[in-house]
Amino acid sequence: MPACCRISVKAARVHRHNGLITARRVSFSHSSQSFKARIFMSSVVVVGSFNVDHVWRCDALPLPGATIAGRYSTGPGGKGFNQAVAAARAGAKTHFLCALGDDAGGALARSLAAQDGFALIAEPSNEPTGTGGIYVDGHGRNTIVIGAGANAVLSPAFIDNQRPLIAAAKVLLAQLESPAETIESALALAHECGVLTVLNAAPANAPTSIGLLKLSDVLTPNETEFAALLGRHVGERINADNVAALDGNTLHSLCRKLLPGGSVVVTLGAVGAFISHAEEQLRGDTQAHYRVRAESAQTIDTTGAGDAFNGALVASLAQLPAAGFATHVRFATRYAARSTEVEGAAVSMPRLRADD
Repeated sequence: MPACCRISVKAARVHRHNGLITARRVSFSHSSQSFKARIFMSSVVVVGSFNVDHVWRCDALPLPGATIAGRYSTGPGGKGFNQAVAAARAGAKTHFLCALGDDAGGALARSLAAQDGFALIAEPSNEPTGTGGIYVDGHGRNTIVIGAGANAVLSPAFIDNQRPLIAAAKVLLAQLESPAETIESALALAHECGVLTVLNAAPANAPTSIGLLKLSDVLTPNETEFAALLGRHVGERINADNVAALDGNTLHSLCRKLLPGGSVVVTLGAVGAFISHAEEQLRGDTQAHYRVRAESAQTIDTTGAGDAFNGALVASLAQLPAAGFATHVRFATRYAARSTEVEGAAVSMPRLRADD
């Protein structure tokens, strides 16, 4: 029996704070499935960041030294929160683990999570809630600056306190806007408890290690992140702009070098996605590598499209465990395309269930 499942049910304590449920010193045996479902009712756990996004929209992105006019708006964001919203709106019972400041941004996160029907469990921080500055041009392309704030102090100890919650999940999803050691702790704990792990290796400049990658059952970089990981960990130098044009065998070989025992999904924007599996783990597919075309969309804003893809992917994995992996990727691709037809990040996530 995994260590994460060895605490007596008699020690269970469920606490409510600001309308949110947290659990401490709770665990269960594998035979107590009804207890897990009754207490946690979660199929997806997302570990990551919440930001208050400040967005400027303009015809063209400003050059250094330039001042231009644009339209301003503000709203929720952060890769973790965006992905949690997407997972919830795609039909998965979702918990979001994060760190928040004692400020208006933290209150906003809690309020919006409640409105979307997923549980937010936050580590309190003396740092301000994270912020993001997003600049979007007339073609929907974006440039982003992040102020990490509380996201930078999400701790491994806090994650360890959520062992029962993570052990009850079907899938754990994480990104790299939180400390690397915290994300590694979350992935390791999920692995220990037999929970499928998905790592969205974003942003591209975030620190990573081979040990972190090996804890990922599924790795989901975009072209830029894929190129960065290859250069950092494999010694392969490729131009991110050329990734989509590489032939399937070359891409598959690079993916196998990067994550020999797992699956890699390289998202390719308007081109779609490339999928590479380890030969011994095809996840219900008949091919070790293949491409999935992008869905057509009337694109307005690509902000959060990658987060939409990842949230939808884990929602589909959790709700349709018997389906082949290609089914999950096709749904995620369709979901991400729909998200680009609405302005914003978290607010753009469509209500489109994976199991409909």
